[in-house]
Amino acid sequence: MAEKIRVTLLKGLSGCTDRQRATVAGLGLRRRHHTVELQDTPAVRGMIEKVRHMVAIESSGESA
Repeated sequence: MAEKIRVTLLKGLSGCTDRQRATVAGLGLRRRHHTVELQDTPAVRGMIEKVRHMVAIESSGESA
């Protein structure tokens, strides 16, 4: 099973660009302090990199 990561939105969306808003929505984050668990894929890692100043990442470390 693929490893999962937990992503938490730490900062609000006021003052950010439309692309950053779309990226946050694409990650499934809806409001501040909302946490989602996602598959650790290159696409997800790229989205996180674009908004790294707004989110916190933690590895779930699941093993099959």
